[in-house]
Amino acid sequence: MEITQTNELIYDIDDEIIELLLKDKNTNKNIIFATTNYAKRGYNETTEIKIEFLKNRKRALIRARIDKSKEEQRIRSKEKAEVFTPSWVCNKQNNLVDNAWFGRENVFNFEEEKGWKANTDKIEFTDKSWQDYVKDIRLEITCGEAPYLTSRYDTVTGEFIPLIERIGLLDRKLRVVSENCDAKEDWIEWTKNAYKAIYGYEFQGDNLLIARENLLFTFIDCYKDKFNEEPSNELLKEIAEIIIYNIFQMDGLKYVVPFSCKNVKSTQYVMTNIFGEEELLGEPEKKCPGCAKNNIFEHNGKYCYIMDWEKNKRVKFLSLLKGVI
Repeated sequence: MEITQTNELIYDIDDEIIELLLKDKNTNKNIIFATTNYAKRGYNETTEIKIEFLKNRKRALIRARIDKSKEEQRIRSKEKAEVFTPSWVCNKQNNLVDNAWFGRENVFNFEEEKGWKANTDKIEFTDKSWQDYVKDIRLEITCGEAPYLTSRYDTVTGEFIPLIERIGLLDRKLRVVSENCDAKEDWIEWTKNAYKAIYGYEFQGDNLLIARENLLFTFIDCYKDKFNEEPSNELLKEIAEIIIYNIFQMDGLKYVVPFSCKNVKSTQYVMTNIFGEEELLGEPEKKCPGCAKNNIFEHNGKYCYIMDWEKNKRVKFLSLLKGVI
């Protein structure tokens, strides 16, 4: 069955699934734009992204970076340091991770000058099992459209990448699953495990939505390639539910939901002195303690949580860093 290249697949997805992809599990609302790029359309940084913003195919509001104007790309790079990495560079860095894990090189592909060629031999496991590889946790920080996790297209050139040539961390896990699971039930179970083992966070909501879409479309691509049929909406909802827990919106400098820190209200009051003059007493409004002190442990914003799937409980993302900072 042919795999569709277009990024307009979102228009053909069931509305309930789109609504899921917009959810923020840390606020129980929708993810927010967190960028000024849509201000001229009336949407500020804290505006929630709604499904109606996505449904007009002719006036698409949210587009991949490659489809944005050069000026838009320049402004985002200047204001948010948004620079997307070519897929061949992502591949080199992901290969370093796998070289260390497997203890050998060229496991998934052979690197070439600004490119690569897939190693089409079945992946061999010796000291560790394929299940160990699938469940080994990976995180892409400030993930943008998630090119390190899944590589349906090169985020810089827009060039579509065939399934066998994909180099993302999730792509590799899914290849291993497909090589070792033929029964549909087993394939689905281990594919879910693969999705539960990859994480990513992003500040800007439009990038985050595209990252989530890319992960969902990757599932569709792999399912169609394996079973030569479309996955059901119910199965897509199950995958989307994992995605929205693991690919989340966060200020990576504060570890809170973007713009959730608030100034502390003052206890100021007016009092008239013995000369009949009014005096302002009390403390003025103060910044969030964490923002004022640049202390990541004292923000009054909403700290982000992620899902620990092994324990089936949510944990504060910041708590994962206490041993390393």
